[in-house]
Amino acid sequence: MTSGSTQTTSKPSSSHGSAPLAERLDAARPYVLSLFRIVVGLLFACHGIASLFGVLGGAAGTNGGTIDAGTWPGWYAAVIQMVCGLLVMIGAGTRGAALIASGSMAYAYFETHQKLALWPIQNGGEAAVMFCWAFLLLVFTGPGPLALSRLYSRGR
Repeated sequence: MTSGSTQTTSKPSSSHGSAPLAERLDAARPYVLSLFRIVVGLLFACHGIASLFGVLGGAAGTNGGTIDAGTWPGWYAAVIQMVCGLLVMIGAGTRGAALIASGSMAYAYFETHQKLALWPIQNGGEAAVMFCWAFLLLVFTGPGPLALSRLYSRGR
């Protein structure tokens, strides 16, 4: 190579002849975030629906039954699970609903599970911890493009 000449380098092409894998994954990120939000919201709502209406196996520890209306904290937790889970799932008020859901799961973990043992694997609190952190993530990331809030925000 002589002085002053430039050398060109080409990026390795993917097997599909298009953008590298990382670029394709980055392009899909907002839609995968929306799918993550939908699944987490649905699973959370199912917990509340099961506890309130005795479906899907019913409330935990009730042999298919429900939680008595107004009992603290179980009935209120079930209402939060159902309402916030559905809001997160459809993508309406996602950040606020996710913040409430995350807080309720933090409360559930420290009030119910952490007293039994130090680690979630020991005290049965894995679901509470996972929901808490998943919802906290949604507080910061928002709902993604596949959300009901995107429809009504376009009209403004």
